[in-house]
Amino acid sequence: MYKILTLNNISVSGLNRLPRECYEIASEITHPDAILLRSYKMHDMEIPSTVKAIGRAGAGVNNIPVDRMTQKGIPVFNAPGANSNAVKELVVAGMLMAARNIGPAWEFAKGLSGDDGEINREVEQGKKRFVGFELPGRTLGVIGLGAIGVRVANAARALGMDVVGYDPTITVESAWKLEAEVEQALSVDDLLSKSNFVTFHVPLIDSTRNMINETRLKLMKRGAVLLNFSRSGIIDDEAAVAALDTGQLYAYICDFPSNLLKLHPRCITLPHLGASTAEAEDNCAIMVADQVKDYLENGNIRNAVNFPKINLPRNGGFRIAVVNSNVPNMVGQISTDLAEAGLNIVDMLNKSRGEVAVTLMDTDKEPSEETIKQIESINGVLSVRCLGCNRIN
Repeated sequence: MYKILTLNNISVSGLNRLPRECYEIASEITHPDAILLRSYKMHDMEIPSTVKAIGRAGAGVNNIPVDRMTQKGIPVFNAPGANSNAVKELVVAGMLMAARNIGPAWEFAKGLSGDDGEINREVEQGKKRFVGFELPGRTLGVIGLGAIGVRVANAARALGMDVVGYDPTITVESAWKLEAEVEQALSVDDLLSKSNFVTFHVPLIDSTRNMINETRLKLMKRGAVLLNFSRSGIIDDEAAVAALDTGQLYAYICDFPSNLLKLHPRCITLPHLGASTAEAEDNCAIMVADQVKDYLENGNIRNAVNFPKINLPRNGGFRIAVVNSNVPNMVGQISTDLAEAGLNIVDMLNKSRGEVAVTLMDTDKEPSEETIKQIESINGVLSVRCLGCNRIN
């Protein structure tokens, strides 16, 4: 029986992927095998020694001490792309809100008074203050072409917009999904100089913090629109507000309200709605539950932000999953211990990523407790589990 600790409300659609005859799931549980969460901040949390995996039902993992988990041999799973349609739709809505001045126009309409005839006359007199523009023929710059960025780029093309994208680490999978007409920018600065709208779909790391600052705002076309549904901190908000005041920026649509932004007449702030749809919450929970389940039961790894991707199909036998430091001769030492115990390896796969390596081995006989402890004693081994054995690991 595996024990799963939930630190936030996780969609039932996801939890149902974990059969109750094999999984105990609760918000208060001792000695958990895995932790599922959404936005709970884990940095000050004491992580139980029994934890083997952490699953974040979402994309960002800023709320999880990933480096500390890596040192403990614990993979941190996330759900990239599971909320991509929800965010894409909000980006499109943001462009329309900016282009048609929907925020200021709505405030104007709510402030009307008098009888219906007076309101109608005031509308006809005031509507010229909110004349906007249409999207076809305008250029959208997309910084970050992962699952979300690709959807946004393709949606903009479907709306008749020109699109320029920048992502030096774009995957082959994302490139295949991208509309052929999307232009490749040579740099962030190149993208900014060509775009009427700019949207960001990158994590908040040292290289992206304040990516848009006073200097770069001057490179943009006058009257451009910024859209940030990614992470607070990617745009220097003070510089953006100054650019709004001078007219260098036409509008700033953002998912991260602050005292500086929330009342500015050319800024629309939303309460972090990017992934706030029932469908996105279901998709994220299902994806991360499946990944944690596969890791606990089979040792396979998909979408871990700190571990290599590894998938070894089960063909019977007894599986040993080893997580170790990525240093020479680890596989040799493990294999030697198995050979000395009289175990034959019938299938094996080893993958590494950065400082961590994972080895999955299927043996013809069940390893003894002594053999597992012998492997655990190898310098550099972080964790050892026997899957499909007659004991809980």
